[in-house]
Amino acid sequence: MSVKHLNQGQLAERWGVSEATLERWRSEGIGPVFLKLQGRVAYRIEDIEAYEAESLRKSTSERVNAGGAL
Repeated sequence: MSVKHLNQGQLAERWGVSEATLERWRSEGIGPVFLKLQGRVAYRIEDIEAYEAESLRKSTSERVNAGGAL
């Protein structure tokens, strides 16, 4: 069975940020969408990967599509 969700700690480790940073980002509407199930936060892998693809940059002013081309 493949992993379909990451919890806050797992995403923090993947991105090299603190869990507090993810908590702040959620409150500010930054980052991937998330699930809140019975008080627990989870991020779907597909949403994480989509957010990462949207965040690709070739320079500070140019976005890159998911394939790496302009």
